[in-house]
Amino acid sequence: MAFSKEESENIKMEFIKEEIEDMKIETTFRVKQEDPEEQTDLMVLKKEREVEDKDQYKNHEFMTKEKTFSCSQTEKTSSRKKDKMTGTRSNFTCQQCGNRFTQKVSLKNHMIIHTGEKPYTCQLCGNKFTQKGSLKKHMRIHTGEKHCTCQQCGKTFAGKVCLKRHIRIHTGEKPFSCQQCGRSFTQIGNLNVHMSVHAGETPFTCHQCGRCFTRKGSLKCHMRIHTGEKPYPCQQCGNRFTLKITLNRHMKIHSGDQPYKCPQCGKIFTRNCHFVVHMRTHTGEKPFTCQQCGKSFNRKGILTRHMRTHTGEKPFTCQQCGKCFNRKGILNRHMRTHTRVKT
Repeated sequence: MAFSKEESENIKMEFIKEEIEDMKIETTFRVKQEDPEEQTDLMVLKKEREVEDKDQYKNHEFMTKEKTFSCSQTEKTSSRKKDKMTGTRSNFTCQQCGNRFTQKVSLKNHMIIHTGEKPYTCQLCGNKFTQKGSLKKHMRIHTGEKHCTCQQCGKTFAGKVCLKRHIRIHTGEKPFSCQQCGRSFTQIGNLNVHMSVHAGETPFTCHQCGRCFTRKGSLKCHMRIHTGEKPYPCQQCGNRFTLKITLNRHMKIHSGDQPYKCPQCGKIFTRNCHFVVHMRTHTGEKPFTCQQCGKSFNRKGILTRHMRTHTGEKPFTCQQCGKCFNRKGILNRHMRTHTRVKT
């Protein structure tokens, strides 16, 4: 049913009046929240007006000079305005894994996981990263920046993750547990390496002595036995070491840091593991047993050397004559035969 221009104007004015009245009711409703009776009356009145408006204009179209609009269009417009006011927005969904994001840039950053793209490159070493933040953290390795400090011992670290791992030394926390044997670890990487023990995986083999390792880094350190390389020198006394951790332990001799004291004999140790082994001399404990002959030892290293008597393994090779030995000490004694001055 079409309306004349005058009627259309009258209808528009009625709409405007009604909207003003609704606004007044809402304002009154907000101001007089302390009066429960008035609040209830206003809510009822507002609902009645909404029902009347809905019934009255449900199936009507309104003609204006510019355009025709229906009640359904008004509802859609109102819905869009409501979404805008409440902060609702369209989600951006990853087509590969279904993850949803509120921002397009977040989806773009997420897609790098699937594409394998690493657009951020370190100009010093060439390492590539998927995120700019990861590159920024990596740069601390080159700059030596350490802005995270342990509140218990004062040691500093380049990132929060490294500090968090370090804190577990003080708390004793080991959150990563092996489901097969129950052994726990402070880092998930150590657990992953441990799992290869159960799987029987030893993919890294020494080509000189045939010894196998679960980690490439372990093989690299082992090779120093054959090459004699000691890349970590002490700046105070000049002693050199094959491992950085061995150098760190050595430095405690110079600093005088010896926190572990035997309550029975008073001997002091720089490391807890040495203190534990020492205590076995008092208790007589020998927790490491040879599965072939039943002999027991108080240290794992002694058991390892003992096992070579059964396997025939000789991992220590003389670089001058090629002779092999099952213990490093025997190799060292042998080397003197080459360096000894003959008179």
